[in-house]
Amino acid sequence: MVKITLAFGGGMEILFNNTKEREIELPDNVVNMKDLIAYMKDNLLQERPELFVLNDTVRPGIIVLINNCDWEIEGNLEYQLENGDEITFISTLHGG
Repeated sequence: MVKITLAFGGGMEILFNNTKEREIELPDNVVNMKDLIAYMKDNLLQERPELFVLNDTVRPGIIVLINNCDWEIEGNLEYQLENGDEITFISTLHGG
């Protein structure tokens, strides 16, 4: 099993039970970022999935970092998760 750390900022933590950071053990069928997003939507998201996902990816306005690096550099949805990864989700959309 792969253990990763999820971190949330910019208001994303509200959608995930007001948790800023948590370590999780992934099931064997969660191998890449696309799988992780689906897993998070189905198992960790507490409310308002439309604020987190759009189709099979995160919605626009959410910055995703893989080990403090923009996920676009790492391969976006195809990035293969590794033990010890830290995946950060930060919302850039704020109410006013």
